[in-house]
Amino acid sequence: MRGVRNEEDDRVESEKERAPDLARIAAAFGRYGNLTLGGGSATLAVIHRELIGRRRWLAAADFDLCFALARLTPGTNFFALCVGLSFRLRGARGAAVALLATSLPGALLVVIATALFTRWQALTWAGAAIGGASAAAVGITVYAAWIIVAPHLRTAARLRSALVVVAAFALHAFAGLSAITVIATAGALGALLPPRA
Repeated sequence: MRGVRNEEDDRVESEKERAPDLARIAAAFGRYGNLTLGGGSATLAVIHRELIGRRRWLAAADFDLCFALARLTPGTNFFALCVGLSFRLRGARGAAVALLATSLPGALLVVIATALFTRWQALTWAGAAIGGASAAAVGITVYAAWIIVAPHLRTAARLRSALVVVAAFALHAFAGLSAITVIATAGALGALLPPRA
């Protein structure tokens, strides 16, 4: 009925007021998508902390949804995550802005770095630097995984969450199932099981 507002209308209106404008989306995703060293996992942890913890632009459930959906898509999951998060904030325009802000600067940097590395690859220190950076990136990846799973381990369903994490790791690492197969299977089982307490 026109003219009558309900709680859902108020919630949607409140979310629209809280959502950042396109310039702020571009600045945030451009900054954290291009200036965080350590790869996609490190950037993922920073974006989670900034968007959910510090800026409070999104709820953790929104991040979890976009993260899971991004893992199901082919291609670069990080860009898919940024597009999904920004779509939740400002629709298709927000998604387009985040994609451009996260991809263009990094792509240009990779072109420049590749050209320089071609010249420097014979230098011993360059190989050692890349080895050290790779090891650090592994540590950052573990931290990023912890950032995402930790809230689920603090709920009443922590045992269930821990079992899903361990099963997913084992199925992917030891049974050789693809990431998409593991995630799709977990999603299907989650839909069939009773809701978490």
